[in-house]
Amino acid sequence: MDPNHKAAEQEALEQLDPLASVPTFQGALGRLIGGIDTLFTVLAVTALVAIAGTVLLQIAARLFLPFSVSWTEELSRYLFIYMVALSAGVVLRQHRNVSVELFHHTLGRRARAALQTLICLLIAGFALMVLPYAWQYAMNGAWQTSPTLKVPMLYIFFSTVVMFALLLVYGAIGCLEGLVAIFRSPERPASEKP
Repeated sequence: MDPNHKAAEQEALEQLDPLASVPTFQGALGRLIGGIDTLFTVLAVTALVAIAGTVLLQIAARLFLPFSVSWTEELSRYLFIYMVALSAGVVLRQHRNVSVELFHHTLGRRARAALQTLICLLIAGFALMVLPYAWQYAMNGAWQTSPTLKVPMLYIFFSTVVMFALLLVYGAIGCLEGLVAIFRSPERPASEKP
């Protein structure tokens, strides 16, 4: 990709999302995290496509078949739950969650990094507190089955464990990236470089 195009893209992204200016990990670690991001994004998109297919099947069955397919509503609900759970970490990492941006654009790079560190630390801390309870909640589903699919509810309730574990991991990554950005020496603007 052209370096000028990449710089323009980064500048446009910073205008839309000031926290995007906080640098992410590079090198092998950055590629590993990027690969994990891609994996969870693909899984979430697969769940979304499966939801669309399930809903289309439900509509087609109601219109064209003499009987109704009863399990489609339940399956689409479970797919939606897993879509949210699988995408929660990536959404946090890409700063795509709902937020109120009143003063973000007025902050300098280090202050933005400090804000990201604080936000990610709070989210990771909350996820760490909730994770044991999410596990207990998932274990409650071990002796229950879903009404129409007859799937053990353990698999459905386990989505809470997945979501809070991903928020913990991605919160820790965001916190570390913010700390590195705070203590890294600031780059000189291009106009000041020899």
